[in-house]
Amino acid sequence: MGILSLITGRVGWSGFGSGTTAEQVSTSIDASDRTVIVTGGASGIGLETTRVLALRGAHVIIAARNIKAANEAKQLILSNNEKAKIDVLELDLACLDSVKAFADRFKSLNLPLNILINNAGVMFCPYTLSQDGIEMQFATNHLGHFHLTNLLLDKMKETAATTGIEGRIVNLSSVAHLYTYAQGIRFDKINDKDSYSDKKAYGQSKLANILHANELSRRLKEEGANITVNSVHPGLIMTDLMRHSLWRMRILKVFTYIIWKNGAATTCYVALHPDLKGVTGKYFLDCNEWQASKFATDPELAKKLWDYSHKLVNTIQSS
Repeated sequence: MGILSLITGRVGWSGFGSGTTAEQVSTSIDASDRTVIVTGGASGIGLETTRVLALRGAHVIIAARNIKAANEAKQLILSNNEKAKIDVLELDLACLDSVKAFADRFKSLNLPLNILINNAGVMFCPYTLSQDGIEMQFATNHLGHFHLTNLLLDKMKETAATTGIEGRIVNLSSVAHLYTYAQGIRFDKINDKDSYSDKKAYGQSKLANILHANELSRRLKEEGANITVNSVHPGLIMTDLMRHSLWRMRILKVFTYIIWKNGAATTCYVALHPDLKGVTGKYFLDCNEWQASKFATDPELAKKLWDYSHKLVNTIQSS
């Protein structure tokens, strides 16, 4: 797989490529025995992911900050698929209290949890701190999902053990993980305003998504848990994620219209496809495994980020 395949849509080893849609990668898959959480499942890539998973019979919980928009998304899907099983729960990933409240509400429903898709995010934000006092892109894209995943992990382990169905966690990263700060993750300068770059901060958060997936994958393998963890570049699609850089993205779309496609295909492939049973700790682009950056494949950096994130969560919650 290379840039030619990306542009032309030529398929890779998986039999799919950049021209493949989410419906195509999930054709004939019955997901009626799966319960899935999709963060940011009310718009853009998340909405298409929710729609296709529901089309395949999965019970999908949309985790969204904007409940009104999430309920509208639910009704939109139901208008075309009256059998769709969709619920909506509030989640603000930039606030760890909201993450905890979401996890508690979900657990109170006594539902299984087979698949967690950490999809939501923000992109190219002007320098802003989250409610918890953390740089917004790192807080939303990484730290919120890190905490959410940890809070739901026991439920996923329990579901996998009782049902025998492999659990899957999918972190949405990006090829933007290649463009980060010189240190990869600026552990000592996460909140530094003077040297802040909206593009590099986004790349840093996307690098963190891969590192998180890789370290969690390692830990779960050591435990023998029947859960895989992978990261994906979802493909290009115009979403609210790009609201801070809309004009740049529109210009890019004019010159690269061939590769602007349904970005949910890789997410649905990694979440559902039987060919990926047991595959974990990998990075996928256009439904094929790709080599991530040197930073992203550094196990020591992954461990360091895990410890840093765990400590940061504990510090915020104890303050």
